[in-house]
Formats: sequence, C-alpha cells, structure tokens
Amino acid sequence: MAFEQYLQRGRQKLRCGYTTGACAALAAKAAAKMLLTQQMAQEETLVLPKGLAVTVPIEEAAFSPSFASCAVRKDGGDDCDATHGLLIYARVSPCAHPGVEIDGGQGVGRVTRPGLDQPVGAAAINSTPRRMIREEVEAVCRSLDYQGGLSVVISTPGGEAVAQKTFNPVLGIEGGISILGTSGVVEPQSLQALLDTIQVELKMHAAAGCKEVIFTPGNYGEDFLKAHPPVREIPVVKISNFVGDSLDFAVEMGFTQVYLVGHLGKFVKLAAGVMNTHSRYADGRREVFAAHAGMAGANQNCICQLMEAPTADQCLAILEDAGLREPVLDSIFKQILYHTRRRADGIQVEAVVFSNQSGALAYSEEAGRLFRL
Repeated sequence: MAFEQYLQRGRQKLRCGYTTGACAALAAKAAAKMLLTQQMAQEETLVLPKGLAVTVPIEEAAFSPSFASCAVRKDGGDDCDATHGLLIYARVSPCAHPGVEIDGGQGVGRVTRPGLDQPVGAAAINSTPRRMIREEVEAVCRSLDYQGGLSVVISTPGGEAVAQKTFNPVLGIEGGISILGTSGVVEPQSLQALLDTIQVELKMHAAAGCKEVIFTPGNYGEDFLKAHPPVREIPVVKISNFVGDSLDFAVEMGFTQVYLVGHLGKFVKLAAGVMNTHSRYADGRREVFAAHAGMAGANQNCICQLMEAPTADQCLAILEDAGLREPVLDSIFKQILYHTRRRADGIQVEAVVFSNQSGALAYSEEAGRLFRL
C-alpha cells in the first residue's frame, strides 16, 4: 500500500515516502502488540510528527512469550533514497528495568565522533525516532495494562553496505545506516535534507575543536583539492549549492576561517551576491562577465559575445582574445570576496576559483599559501 502523499516540484507531481525513523516506530509498535497479545500483526498505523497518518503492511513477523519481531519496508517515495526498500526490523522483549530501552542491532550504525545527535558509542538512532519509538511502545503498554519494561532493538540487514552510499562514513557513523527523520516524511528531492547533512557535518567538526574548514560544492572541487592538498589538515565539507547557508552555519558554530574552493562556473555567481548557486534560483554568469568586462574597457562586440557564451570557459576565451582576462578575473574575484566576507559576518573567508581547463584562476593570498598555488 503506497503512501499517498504528493508534492508538486515544478511540473512534476512526486510521491512522498516515510523515513527510517517512521519505519522503526511502526515496527516497534507492531512488535510490542504481538509480544503482549501473542497475536500476529498484519499491518500497523502511525500518525507521523508532521500530522500525516501512514498504514503499512507488517513483514517477517514472529513471536513467542519471550520476544516479538517484525519488519517494515522503507518507502522513499519518488526520492533518490539509498535506503529505499530496506527492511527495518524491531525486536521487542521484556527487560528487568522499567520503561522502554532502545538500541541498535545489525545494520544500524554506531556513533564514533562527538557532535552528532547521539553520544559516542550510541546507536545512530536520532532523537525524534527514539521519541517516536518510545511513545508508541509506551502507548501499547498502557492500552494493554502492561507494567513491566521492554527492550527494543532496531536492525536492518544490509544496512552496512547501504551506509557506504550515504554520508555516514564521513560523519563517523560506522557499521550501518542511521535511523533518521524529524517529520517522518521523506520529501522528494528534499533540499532541507542536504542542508541538514551539511549542518550535522559542520557540527561534528566544531565539536572536535576545528576552527577552520574548507567548503567546496562537489566533485570538481574535490578533484582540485586532491591535486592541491592543503599544507595542514583541515576538514573538507561538500556544500553543494548552499554557499550562503553554509557560511551561516560556520558563523553559528564558531568557526574562525573558511576556505571556499570552487569552479568558476559556480563561483562567478557569488560576485553578484547570489548565495545559492543552483540555476533554479539565479544564474547571471554571463551578466557578471559582461559587467566586469565593461568596467575593464571591453567594447560592445566583446560584451555581446560574453552575453551569448554558453559556458564560463568560453567567457574566459573571449576575454583572452580581447586581452582582458586578468583584469576581469581580478575584478570578479574581489567581488566574490566582498560578498562572501559580508555574509560570513566576521569569519575570515579565503577563496580559490579554478576551471577544469586552466586550473587555479584567482585566489586570495592566504588560500594561495594553504594550497601551494
């Protein structure tokens, strides 16, 4: 039975899914009922933190007087979700202590670094899923007048392999996936999920005492950093298109220095104060080149060529032919530093702008020393 909740993304109608945290709470609720009633569960219903109700079939159900176990299959909807289709198991058994004890089993990761939602050594079952599991199991106990304690172990066979496709290895979560979700709902193509990942990674580095960090949008930046590794160890965080939000996070978490390393095709937008570099928000690359070329003395023909150029590298070629490449790059780079430093509100921002064809194109003095440019 599909989760019939949808979001409109442009012209597309995309189906939502439910989180690993929702699956764990559903499985725990069903297993608790089976243990205390000694009756098989076929399906289970849960009202998610977002206020939506979800009903799911129960799989792999088994019970005895000493335990009950069942699984809920993760449904990521139309999102590109690495955990889609995984079975999230809950095993519930009586325990000597009152209340509900929650832990992770096979395929659920363990926290190995400070700064994450859970302390070092704990299962990577985040706060909201833990609350959901506890509240649902406690509600079952009350409804059946059970006064004893229960142990809940969440597991997901195959979780360790799937975790390699997630950010968990970077975050220091080892041995499996995380049980996540604050709303219970997986929104297709969720930008908030990306922002949350960046924030969590920065929080982890801040908790480890880091005061410097390198931001790069993605694979091109990582390739550049492999070719020009920093002279001292500084954590690298992939920030996708979220330059402004990432700078805000850095300010909030007490970092003192940020190095921005990015391809000219993205970072040229920063010169116009565009802090989310995805084309759906703003582009302006050609306009930035044209404006700075005009200030450097370009004629009308050169400016018109820039306005028709399909790529940043083509803009560079046009400027090279006009003898204006260096002054225009210098002018653009000064504006990149101006806008990012203004956004960073006191944090020292250094930057490197490169292209795949030409390598490092412009960089601040401190960044040049760090990357031996």
